[in-house]
Amino acid sequence: MEKRYDYVLWFEECDLESVSLVGGKNASLGELLNADIPVPPGFAITTKAYSLFLEQNNLKDEIKTLLKQVKSDDVESGEKTSKAIRELIESAHIHDDLQDYICEFYRRLSKRCHVPAVPVAVRSSATAEDLPGASFAGQQDTFLWIRGVDSMLNHIKKCWSSLFTARAIYYRQKMGFVHDKVEISVGIQKMANAWTAGVMFTINPATGDPASIAIDANWGFGESVVSGECTPDNFIINKITNDITKKSIGHKTVLYTRDPENHCVVKQDVPSERADTQCVVDADAIQLAKVGKQIEKHYGRPMDIEWAIDKDTPGKAKILILQSRPETVWSEKKVEPIAKPRASALEHICAGLVAGRKVN
Repeated sequence: MEKRYDYVLWFEECDLESVSLVGGKNASLGELLNADIPVPPGFAITTKAYSLFLEQNNLKDEIKTLLKQVKSDDVESGEKTSKAIRELIESAHIHDDLQDYICEFYRRLSKRCHVPAVPVAVRSSATAEDLPGASFAGQQDTFLWIRGVDSMLNHIKKCWSSLFTARAIYYRQKMGFVHDKVEISVGIQKMANAWTAGVMFTINPATGDPASIAIDANWGFGESVVSGECTPDNFIINKITNDITKKSIGHKTVLYTRDPENHCVVKQDVPSERADTQCVVDADAIQLAKVGKQIEKHYGRPMDIEWAIDKDTPGKAKILILQSRPETVWSEKKVEPIAKPRASALEHICAGLVAGRKVN
């Protein structure tokens, strides 16, 4: 293989200029690392590796032919095509030279983390993902607590194939994205051994208030929050004062965590004594919000962030940022001013008095 450095890159070698090579998710992780945001280490298997895999297995023309069978008014045709393409990709062989190259980075990551066969999250990162104007989030697959080279390689192919879920195929058609112009990278990221995790918006997603940060949290990995399977704890934090202005402790019934015997992720019931217990202490919620403000400042726009607090650091919260993408609901809306513009300060005061408002 020529130019091997194009096939795998460490996250710190990526930034927002790398989207065409490592996809939106991996580019964002590299951008965060270079901005001194705490992100678990890892590497990106680039779109060039994906393209090489397709070429070495003569899959490009087969995929293109299958996609022609999808009809916009026939859901079954999309499901059938998706299944056929995914089986093609997942049954194909990653050629030895590319396989060895990827595995060498996994070996180096394990050495950096001082953990043999380090458990990782295997995350899809499409080139048309996490864009401000289109919400592709959640359309491709992510796999948690993957350990060992064979399992990692199998899940890399599953991520590649998830570019062709029926949902992703139809969404690209709806948004006008040409299928073979959208490629996929895969992120291999050290698994955060999360005591608690969730999502954070640097804008209040319920009201669109840009002066507030909203945090949702549950015990274990963040999957239960992202998927909506639990009623999480919710914190609203004022960006200016760093005060918690509202707090709601949810009745948390399920969590995702590691099975210590089988070394995989399992869904469990939350122990009754923890179901109604606050899972993030106030000080950590405020610290999370401060990290959120750093990320928003770096990107210059409201952000949607996945985070975890690592249980491997007992007695001291170790906040880790797992993903970050532009918020695409409120930030795309035109916000109308609360008060209409007035010709003068006197007119503003008079209008306020007539309306019965206190004028400061």
